[in-house]
Amino acid sequence: MTMVEALQGRPGPDAPTNQFLKSCRIESVISEKLARRAARLRTSAGRGSAVDALIVALAEPGGVVLTGDSSDICALAERAESVSVQAI
Repeated sequence: MTMVEALQGRPGPDAPTNQFLKSCRIESVISEKLARRAARLRTSAGRGSAVDALIVALAEPGGVVLTGDSSDICALAERAESVSVQAI
């Protein structure tokens, strides 16, 4: 889901994102456990999209979430286990 938001489907504009994705852990299947954790984070924060909550849940524990729009991500990360947020 996040790749759909980040990519344009064109090799030139997508090149920097594709390079960055090589350093990322890509999850192609979301487990029920992870989905439930994301739902708890979203309910606790009282804000954020399902995608935002999944990203923060995937970063647990000890990960960093890179984002250009940190308000919802920060609210979710405050309730997560050792997740930090870095604005890009």
